[in-house]
Amino acid sequence: MSGRQLPIILALGTTQTLAWASSYYLPALLADPMAHDLGISTNWIFGAFSASLVISAMLGPRIGRQIDLFGGRQVLSVSNLTIAAGLVLLGLSQSVPVMAFAWLVLGIGMAMGLYDAAFAALGRIYGTEARRPITGITLMAGFASTVGWPLTAWGLAHIGWRDTCFAWAAANILIGLPLNFFMLPAIKGAKQAASTAEKPHLPLDRTIILLAFVFAAVWTVTGAMAVHFPRILETMGATHVEAIAAGALIGPAQVVARLLEAGFLSRFNPLWSTRLACLTHPIGAAVVAIFGAPAASAFALFHGSGNGILTIARGTLPLSIFGPKDFGYRLGIIGAPARMAQAVAPLAFGLLIDVMGAKVLMVSSALSLSALAALFLIRAAPRPD
Repeated sequence: MSGRQLPIILALGTTQTLAWASSYYLPALLADPMAHDLGISTNWIFGAFSASLVISAMLGPRIGRQIDLFGGRQVLSVSNLTIAAGLVLLGLSQSVPVMAFAWLVLGIGMAMGLYDAAFAALGRIYGTEARRPITGITLMAGFASTVGWPLTAWGLAHIGWRDTCFAWAAANILIGLPLNFFMLPAIKGAKQAASTAEKPHLPLDRTIILLAFVFAAVWTVTGAMAVHFPRILETMGATHVEAIAAGALIGPAQVVARLLEAGFLSRFNPLWSTRLACLTHPIGAAVVAIFGAPAASAFALFHGSGNGILTIARGTLPLSIFGPKDFGYRLGIIGAPARMAQAVAPLAFGLLIDVMGAKVLMVSSALSLSALAALFLIRAAPRPD
């Protein structure tokens, strides 16, 4: 990565880590104390969180279009303000309606501030050369849960969940906002170009539909495993400690795979690395099905490595196929089904586990293999519009 790119990568990597830690990763630790304080079931919390992901999916194309026109500086800066507002509302909530509204505000902030928006911003800055910067910010933000969960846990233990929300809000204002606003370049001539630009009419052609299906399928698996991975291993005979220890390997596996993508795999079209990534979860599932709980760590390594590459592919694969023109808008369209799938996956797989137990891995593997099959129907050559 060039010296010109590095400051922007470091800034966006930091703000992405903060955005993920203070929004998407909060319910895992805040749901129980929030529900207890409000006198409701945790299902209400996760239901509101799922609704926030649906809102994020619906806003994706519009947010992407704004970044295509004006660049990511304004959108990502406003995302910090919006996430902060949602966190303050969450910390002040004394009833279910206020809590639900707070999560809807957070959903708007996530639409403006998570990976799709950051990828679109990098596409607007670097065009076809955005692959390495995209990989760079995912390397940093891959530690969002590693950093975010301990900080949130510390906050819960020492200042309570409400003040923890206020602290994350302050971090968005004091750290995220300045980095996004001062480190991302303003796009010269953006206002003049936007005043004459027409809304793109992108046909929902075969390639866009296939890509949307691919990422919806794999993000269903990712969303389900993020919540149910330890539980699935426990149904196979692993102890709770063994299951948690295996799950802890997913993060490092993601980072190693992203380093591989930044190095060796960067020589190839992203289509090939995406195909490879779709294979790793089924291979890991087959290994643990054959050898049982003792192979839990191997399953975690296979799943994590594939997930690490797929996160990058969500930005680099559409860029390689369509080019940088209307990149953010395309990302929003392609990513909307994936975000909706991510919203329903935890509930759907929870019900499936009750019925199928560990055999639910047959479902997740089938989804990954169906995504792989769809990828073989997509050509690697760039398409002019």
